[in-house]
Amino acid sequence: MTQWKKTTAEEDFTAQWHLEGLSPGTRYVAVLEVRKPDSQETTAILRGGFETASAKNARTNLTFCMTTCHDFIRSDNGVQGHKIYPAMEEINPSFLVHAGDIEYYDKPEPWALTVELMRFKWGRIFALPDNRSFYKGHTTYFLKDDHDTLKNDCWPGQQYGSVTFEEGVRLFNEEQFPSRSPRYQTVQWGKDLQVWFLEGRDFRSPNTMVDGPEKTILGAQQKSWLFQTLDASTATFKLVFSPTPIVGPDRSGKKDNHANTIFAHEGEQLRRKFSAVDGVIVLCGDRHWQYASEDTETGLWEFGCGPGSEKHQLGWKKGDERPSHRFLRVAGGFLSGHLESKGNASTLTLHHRTVNGDVMSTFAFPE
Repeated sequence: MTQWKKTTAEEDFTAQWHLEGLSPGTRYVAVLEVRKPDSQETTAILRGGFETASAKNARTNLTFCMTTCHDFIRSDNGVQGHKIYPAMEEINPSFLVHAGDIEYYDKPEPWALTVELMRFKWGRIFALPDNRSFYKGHTTYFLKDDHDTLKNDCWPGQQYGSVTFEEGVRLFNEEQFPSRSPRYQTVQWGKDLQVWFLEGRDFRSPNTMVDGPEKTILGAQQKSWLFQTLDASTATFKLVFSPTPIVGPDRSGKKDNHANTIFAHEGEQLRRKFSAVDGVIVLCGDRHWQYASEDTETGLWEFGCGPGSEKHQLGWKKGDERPSHRFLRVAGGFLSGHLESKGNASTLTLHHRTVNGDVMSTFAFPE
């Protein structure tokens, strides 16, 4: 049992507990009780749960899901929320990765030009019944991107309305989502699967900076950590979850990610490094269509999970398949992965799915 914590308006009445000493590969039940500061009477109870990662030497079967690009005004199931959540509930993943753009400060109803309006948007989207029901019962890793940090294609030093970039970072990193420092991390789910979660906003260079060795999205410290931990990994499959594309292809006019020419130097560096490490696959958010691509120069695979709503698909023409495409679907949905271990062998199968969970693609690794 944890100690009681007092919430305040200054922190949007949020509270966090850092749990230690948890057993690996275990399903935990969580019970949250609420009471007034001057009373011993419980006024509300919330029940949920989560699953911890399997022991590093354990061979295990598991399923995970991935989504991106939500907001309240483009939810596709009315007041219930997003259709993907009941569909993912049926799959019952060990964990979910939300790759960012969880809400859009810079979209209307309302435009979130103040911290108070940003907090309003968070409270509203997580109050949607299907969304709330899913998250309270599943381990989730939350990444952030531009729209849920400050505004479109943002970088440190900018401002949106009355909110600075630094205030937007604090709101996400320390208040509205589980806090940790640094934001990037790696987690091993058993012997065969290790996952990496990248931070793509906090350390980046301005998009307007001339490209070259010093221009970065990841920052020197995160990139050094990433390369070192990839080299040290003994997992069969090494999944790098990125808020934005690293392989692409992307639209020619975009200027915000490693698949764009303005970050060509670091993008090429990452693709060459990833392709040189056995078992690395990139899974990304941000793009409003589903795709699988294989880099024509390095052979690196990337999977774009697609937007989490039928009302959020845009930005790519249907049928416009490029040489690197191995799958293209301009529609909403999500990505699922299934790890199966048999004896000394293991396979990873990735599926693009519709918002209702129907399988639209199947890719098995090793190939």
